[in-house]
Formats: sequence, structure tokens, C-alpha cells
Amino acid sequence: MGAAGTMPPIGSSPFKPAALRWPDIRFRDQKMIVHLWSYLYRNIFRFWLKWILRQLTGKCELQRICDGSKKRAERTLRIEHSLESSKCKALQRAVYSSKDDVEKCVALIIEQKKINTQKDAVFASKLQLSLLQISGCKKLYLAVEELRKQPYNSDNKEHEEQLIELWNLLMPHEKLKARITKQWCDIGFQGDDPKTDFRGMGMLGLTNLLYFSKHYPREARQILSRSNNPKLGYSYAIVGINLTEMAYNLLKNGHLRTHFYNLVPGEPQMKDFHQFYCYLAYEFDKFWFEEKPESIMYFNQYREKFHEKVKKHLLDYDVVLALRNEI
Repeated sequence: MGAAGTMPPIGSSPFKPAALRWPDIRFRDQKMIVHLWSYLYRNIFRFWLKWILRQLTGKCELQRICDGSKKRAERTLRIEHSLESSKCKALQRAVYSSKDDVEKCVALIIEQKKINTQKDAVFASKLQLSLLQISGCKKLYLAVEELRKQPYNSDNKEHEEQLIELWNLLMPHEKLKARITKQWCDIGFQGDDPKTDFRGMGMLGLTNLLYFSKHYPREARQILSRSNNPKLGYSYAIVGINLTEMAYNLLKNGHLRTHFYNLVPGEPQMKDFHQFYCYLAYEFDKFWFEEKPESIMYFNQYREKFHEKVKKHLLDYDVVLALRNEI
């Protein structure tokens, strides 16, 4: 409204537009240039660059990747990108091939790319291994997601047995007095019934905690003991479920591909995901005590710092993040 209670004249505005600052304009222009270059490269330059290199080397892009990439993760990541960027739908679908269809996909790619396998005898085996790793990671994510979506059910005998087993592994010298008891707080749950703490990650959270306790009992009990430190203590089980969420998101967003491509010469399995969680649980405890936070209230801040540290490790083509000496 105007000063006298009337609307401002049509075409005018009671608000003055904010002036764009020079850094904002520069950032916007840089962003536009990046998008333009990315578009031109994907749709024009990449095709001609591949064509020129094929004429010079006599080999297609996939062959050059297999020849030039000595590191397993680097080779598989580059093959995955090449197939996904292909204009051929059959090649794009190759990254989703099942284990039984991998050989057919390799034969199709060899036919499509007119590759002479007599001159390049190792190409098919290298491509087959990479396709198994690529499709295996996608399959693993679906299995992890299914377990995450499965809620903890106190009426399910198997769920209850796993929960009791977790207690027995972590507290072998102390008997659980009842199913619903404040004793659960001793291993880091929030209340007298742990089922409420599994809501975010479902059975995936419990399965990870149990796997760590089964296969690395000494480390699990040691970390549980350290988590009760009067100054630097934290809730062992709750932090474990939080680290399960971290592992899940790293898998979902593709950050774990480098780790799995180096670790497994084929399809990664659920146990490989559990082992990565064990690495996170062990390394986070070390990180927490090295950082010495002033209070548990700063947990999210330090969790994010640890998360960034792990993501940085996963940028290394040689990386394998796993504990040794599993039982």
C-alpha cells in the first residue's frame, strides 16, 4: 500500500530489485560456460574424438580403456561411463545385464564395435569381468535397499533371536534380565526396547551390528567399552545405526563402486557391504577419540567430517576400505 493507504500505480513496484553483484554475475557466466561445454562435448566433440582415435589406433574406446587402465577400479569405472554415454541403447543396457547374460552382452558389444578378438584376445575377458562388477553393484544396492525397507518386527522370531544374539555377543558375562529392560542402554540403545531405534534403517541396522559382533567380536567389545568413556562416550548401537545409514548412502550414490571394484573380482555380495560397515564402525571410533569433541551434541558435525574423509578416500583408484582378520 502507498503512504496514504492506496495501492501503488500499475507498472510500479514497492520493492526495488536487488542489484546483481559482480561475483554473482561471474559465477553465473562460469556455470553457463561449463553447461555449454558439457553439452557440446557429449553431443558433438566426443563422437568425433572417438572416431579420430579409432582411425589412429584401430581400436574402439572400450578396447583402449582395457589396454590403458591397469587398475581394476579405474578400468571398470571408465567402461561403465563409456557404456552409459553410448548412443546405442543395447550398449547402455549392458550395465544392467544379469550374471547369466554377461557373455551374451560381451558378444553383442564385440559385434556392434566390429572388434577382432584374434588380434585382441584379452578384451572379452576384461570386459566380462567389468560387466559382472558393474551389474553386481547395482544388484547389491537392490538387496541392501530391500533389507533396509524391512522393519524390525518383535513378533518375528528370527528378528528377536538376532537381537538377543547381539546382546550375548557384546555382553557375554551379563545375562539379559528381560526382553524389555533398561539394560539395552548398556550397549547404546536409547530406551528399554531397541525395536524403536531401527525405524530409519530397518533390519539393515541390526544385521550390520550383528555382523560386526560376530566376525570381529574383540573389536566390537573394545569399541563398546570405549563408547562408555565418561568424557568422550557415545551411544554404541545408535551410532552404529547411523553409520549404517552412511554406508547405505555411499552405496546408493555410487561412491562405493571404487572400493568394490578393487575388492571383488566379480559380483560384490551382501557380506562385502557388511564388511564395509565394520570398517566404518572401527574407523569412526578411532576418528572420534582423535578429534576429542567437546560434547556428544557436536556428533552431527563430526559425523559429516568423517563422512567427507571417507568420500575422499574413495576417490583413490587403488582404495580398499576393509578390516582384516575376520573370524
